[in-house]
Amino acid sequence: MKKDLNYIAKLEKAIRKKYGQEAIENPAKHWDEEKEKEYLLQLKDFVEKQRKKETAIEPENVNGVLITRKLLNKDNKINCPVCKKRTKTVRDDIYMNKFECCEQCYIE
Repeated sequence: MKKDLNYIAKLEKAIRKKYGQEAIENPAKHWDEEKEKEYLLQLKDFVEKQRKKETAIEPENVNGVLITRKLLNKDNKINCPVCKKRTKTVRDDIYMNKFECCEQCYIE
């Protein structure tokens, strides 16, 4: 297939008129070592965040029940807001995170 160079030139001219000179330039023209380093740092941060999210989703075995780590709150809420009793078990912590009450209040 033969390229129509006049059509390509007209197309580039229309794009330049509508979007500016940068729209038709080669993107590698403005890329340098500094931008490459910055990009690699951003990519590294992104990958670390993705890994943290993935590990938060992985289930953890708590008394024979698989629960995502996201639901397990390491900062224990001490008292149930409904019955005012002190939470004692991991299951209470799970119910506190999900339903904002202890296991017994949720059952009742």
